[in-house]
Amino acid sequence: MNKPCPLAVADPDANQAGAPVAHAEQDPMQQLLQVVNQSDNAFIVGGPDTRIVYANAGFTSMFGYTLDEVLGRTVSATLSGPHTDLQVVERIKRELQQPGGGRADVLLYTKSGRPLWVSIVANPLFDDQGRFTGVVGVLADITQTKMHEVLQYKLLHAMVQELPLPELMELVCREVERIAPEVAASILQVDAEGRLHPLAAPSLPKLYSDALEGLAIGPMTGSCGTAAWRGEAVLVTDIATDPLWAPYKHLILPLGFVACWSSPITASDGRVLGTFAFYYRSQRGPDALHQRLIDVSLHLCALAMEREESRAHIHHLAYYDTLTSLPNRKMLRSQAERALADARRTQTPLAVLFLNIDRFKQVNDAQGHSAGDELLREIARRLGLGVGSRDLVGRQAGDEFVVVLQQCSNEQAAMAAERLLLAIAEPVPLAGGTVHPNASIGVALFPDDGLDFDALLNHADLAMYQAKRDGRGCLRFFNDDMNRITQERVALEDALRHALRDGGLHLHYQPQVSGAGCRSLYGVEALARWTHPRLGPVSPAQFIPLAEECGLIDELGHWALAEACRQMADWRRRGVAVPQVAVNLSARNFQNPALPTLVADLLRSHGLQPSDLALEMTESVVMDSGRSVLATIEAVHALGVKLSLDDFGTGYSSLGYLHRLPIHELKLDKSFVQDLANSAAAQALTNTVLRIGDGLRLVVVAEGVETQLQADFLIARGCPVLQGYLFARPLPAAELEPWLAARLAAAP
Repeated sequence: MNKPCPLAVADPDANQAGAPVAHAEQDPMQQLLQVVNQSDNAFIVGGPDTRIVYANAGFTSMFGYTLDEVLGRTVSATLSGPHTDLQVVERIKRELQQPGGGRADVLLYTKSGRPLWVSIVANPLFDDQGRFTGVVGVLADITQTKMHEVLQYKLLHAMVQELPLPELMELVCREVERIAPEVAASILQVDAEGRLHPLAAPSLPKLYSDALEGLAIGPMTGSCGTAAWRGEAVLVTDIATDPLWAPYKHLILPLGFVACWSSPITASDGRVLGTFAFYYRSQRGPDALHQRLIDVSLHLCALAMEREESRAHIHHLAYYDTLTSLPNRKMLRSQAERALADARRTQTPLAVLFLNIDRFKQVNDAQGHSAGDELLREIARRLGLGVGSRDLVGRQAGDEFVVVLQQCSNEQAAMAAERLLLAIAEPVPLAGGTVHPNASIGVALFPDDGLDFDALLNHADLAMYQAKRDGRGCLRFFNDDMNRITQERVALEDALRHALRDGGLHLHYQPQVSGAGCRSLYGVEALARWTHPRLGPVSPAQFIPLAEECGLIDELGHWALAEACRQMADWRRRGVAVPQVAVNLSARNFQNPALPTLVADLLRSHGLQPSDLALEMTESVVMDSGRSVLATIEAVHALGVKLSLDDFGTGYSSLGYLHRLPIHELKLDKSFVQDLANSAAAQALTNTVLRIGDGLRLVVVAEGVETQLQADFLIARGCPVLQGYLFARPLPAAELEPWLAARLAAAP
């Protein structure tokens, strides 16, 4: 015969009282029942048909059902709800027929309809003949843990998929409403002018959200506008009578909602980014579950909103000049190439003007950089006014601008350039005095002077330098005689080839510091230097782009890797405590499938560990992330070599590639660090990058730290590694060692 489950014979009445009847000498079964009934977990026992024959007090406390209400019913029929994963339920049922039983996390529902995430452990019972006689199940409430896990996972996954912010916020609202169906969730965004913009409210009519669009926050603007104004949560339990809602109650009361609890969504710097509201159909406030939901959701919403801010800011930084708001080189190129495609299709002429401000350095030196910046802004404004609606104006770099004139002949280009010269020459009043600027302009024409933008830009640049040589303040058209400048460039390229092969290049090493007081050496970055036998020191800003253009960059990267490994091996042999050396490689290096083999061979031949080396890549590598490049990156990572993303924030800056690539470090670009003292945008972006690094468990290295103020800002916000002139300039290996020794000697 089947042996019944021992717990199944317990007196149900004793269970309803919450404690079994005491006896002078309790048998082990009664002691077990007492333990079971005192547990916060739910215990249930099912018979051979899995229908419930026993449930403890913890079951009643967790789900609200008494034993009488569930006797003879199955757990799935009793506790399943609209979002219960029935496939998981069926899997548990199948596993009950096997020794060991089933385990799963599943969403179940209480008697009142409240969803609970529950961890189920279901153990089957068998008699001596191996026949199934019943089941014992233990159910633990994991709602809080699962709630955080599900919300965080879904939102971060959606962020990686680059979903728009409204879709992200709707996802959060729907997840919250699934966990707490008695609320209607709403998320509003607050713009820089303090106005509300609905992002998501899936359970509220669109007409209601539309009515809130552009509403200014203030001390008497409902729950949300007031919460944003105060920077603290606002609870209104009776919308009909509360003065905060007086101007707006006619919008919400007809929808059946009578109470509202709104909490501000705040950025890491304390700014209010938006509000998260719960609307109720009864006069009530939040319970413990609602408070936990908000605690989890506010952090995630702030992360998504700050990420959206940083994306917009990074996009602006990537495609527009921060000083003049003109298209930068990247955006100008994209626009110019489209214009050229139109010119080819329509067989119409096009002109490219390369413009440089004459003696601009004198303005900076005499009146300061702020005056120079104001001059550049004014010239950018005049250029924009001086061209047609179809024409393009962009800032190339520094005091250089590029103008693209569409459907423009030789004569028209000359007249347009003369008009621009006259407009630029108008006096500019500045804080330090009036300036009378001039400019030199070079002109190249399509198709006569080039068939692509690079050729036209290069030839216009050469013509501009000819205008400089001819006395400035004038324009020159490109001609063949200017190619001698190109020949000089070819000579420099040839000298670079010889330097690569004959030992004319060398590495300097810039320390990266960390720890308390920045006393610890995190590592060093290897930086290439070239001294030309006739020209003297050649700037990396000159010879590295030259190497890119002439196809030497791969060879230059290999040389830098080999030299850095040789030096690291020398330091290791002599006990010089340099933790790692970082080498910056170009996109071309990562396009070479032989790179992992080269790295492995260098480490092996020099007796180095993979942890001794880090490879830095720029965001251009990621933007060229075809399968072969990704495979190369993965293969390098598999060696144990760290990978660092250099100049983070100046390129594409997508969370998608951070998700795909095995990156260990983010290097915060020095352009942001240098603006920390006077730019709220740079501060906000830096905070966001640090939070991204922290959230993705990446080490953030801040480049270009030149002042103690910059260092203090970064340290206060948890930036782990700093690099810059404040600590040391790039040093030859022979000078780095005494620098390191002196730093160690000065350590407390």
